[in-house]
Parts: sequence; C-alpha cells; structure tokens
Amino acid sequence: MVLRRLLAALLHNPQLVERLSESRPIRRAAQLTAFALLQAQLRGQDAARRLRAIAAGPAGSLGRRAARFRDTFTQELRRGLRQRPRPPPGSQKGPGANP
Repeated sequence: MVLRRLLAALLHNPQLVERLSESRPIRRAAQLTAFALLQAQLRGQDAARRLRAIAAGPAGSLGRRAARFRDTFTQELRRGLRQRPRPPPGSQKGPGANP
C-alpha cells in the first residue's frame, strides 16, 4: 500500500515524468510499442484484404472451401474417436457405468 502511494506521488510529478520521457530506455520502449502497433495494423489490413479477395472470388468458392473444411474436420474427428484406446470393461466410474 505504501509503495502504491509512493509510485502514484512520483508519477503525478510533472518534472519527473518529463525527465523520464526524455530518458533513452523510455524513448526506446515507446518506439518499440509504436512499431508493434503499426505492424499489427498493417497485418490486419492485409488479412482483411485477402479475405475480401477470397469472398469476391468465383461464386461459391468460399462455400466449397467451408464445406471441404467441415468434411475434413468431421472425418478426422471420427478417425480420432475410433483410434483412441478404450478402458477395460468394469473400470468406468460415474453415471452410466457398467455395474
């Protein structure tokens, strides 16, 4: 609690904030933050542009891709459920367990 009050008092001191803003580590942190935000914004715009291009492609192209994804996902899920190891009889506990 005391540390929180001390930090609050220091951060509300305009002269200290000014001196910190001029320090090399704080300036570098601000540069890196601005760079990361700009890169994220550019990547988001690029992804949105690609999605719009896919959606505006040949009629039904997006629907076919979604149907293919659904079919592949369902096949893989069923295959995984068939291949999982089964517990020995009588070792199941809980509702629906074999007595």
